[in-house]
Amino acid sequence: MYEMKPEYYIGIDMIDEEHKQIFKYADEAYELLHDEFTVDKYDKVDVILEKLRNYTVKHFTDEEHYMESINYKKLFTQKVQHQQFINKLDEFMDQHNKDMDDQDEQIMGILQYLTEWLVNHILHVDGQIPQG
Repeated sequence: MYEMKPEYYIGIDMIDEEHKQIFKYADEAYELLHDEFTVDKYDKVDVILEKLRNYTVKHFTDEEHYMESINYKKLFTQKVQHQQFINKLDEFMDQHNKDMDDQDEQIMGILQYLTEWLVNHILHVDGQIPQG
């Protein structure tokens, strides 16, 4: 369901590969959402959120280092947006830790935010990063 579509490639291999991995985490969450055999998804949601947060921190660091290496003029804007995304993931993690009910609803909220933010960010922000 969630995959890196051709229009999401920005032409910078490292960044494209890392974006693919983030889509894999989204797909993992989607699969969990539709897993009818797992009633209590709390621990699995926790693992997915932790992996997603850790990986996006790594990805944003890599992406920002690349932008620094080419003296990208919009680096500060990118850093702000990246931090906002991490803050939102932290909110999802806090909410998840406080509320063990409505696990499917939590997963849907995470997926909706993740895909909307990621697709918009790739197409309209990362897509402007020049290839070095």
